[in-house]
Amino acid sequence: MFLENTVNHTEQFGWIEVICGSMFSGKTEELIRRLKRAKFAKQKVEIFKPTIDQRYAEELVVSHDENEIRCTPVPASSNIRLLANDIDVVGIDEAQFFDNEIVNVCNDLANRGIRVIVAGLDMDFKGNPFGPMPALMATAEYVTKVHAVCTKTGNLAHYSHRKVADKNLVLLGEVQEYEPLSRAAFYRAMKEDQNRDTKRDEQ
Repeated sequence: MFLENTVNHTEQFGWIEVICGSMFSGKTEELIRRLKRAKFAKQKVEIFKPTIDQRYAEELVVSHDENEIRCTPVPASSNIRLLANDIDVVGIDEAQFFDNEIVNVCNDLANRGIRVIVAGLDMDFKGNPFGPMPALMATAEYVTKVHAVCTKTGNLAHYSHRKVADKNLVLLGEVQEYEPLSRAAFYRAMKEDQNRDTKRDEQ
């Protein structure tokens, strides 16, 4: 279980929390939960997301369960550094879509005494580490890996399998485009995708 840092209240430095996992694992839900707790405690909270994410609403972070919180969309991670003034807690959703500078931004904010909560996909649809997430996880004080339920086996899922034939790294989508799979189910699905691609190339 994640516990907020309550050991030394005179410590001037903040810290970084990373919430990661596959699609449909509850990353954004957990991010919103922590941010709303901070707001309830009368802390100054600011939430950011990349402008590319407009699946639900332009100025809202929305979970798959339709839980939501107001946010500021930004085109680049450097904007977060400029906008996070006089803030106690910074939340960042869909961090995998940001440039690599997001790692320095989060560390700079934490060094200024800000609690930074970051949520994002740890792996892309091919099962590879996604963008700046590995570096964020390495520099964070706390890492929470959440899991979905595999749609094929019912086991814990931590892979996001793309169901549509689109090879672009970034493809925003929902259940029509993606499904959460366990390791075994993902391995089988990738084999099936490879066989289908091979047959298509041969035609």
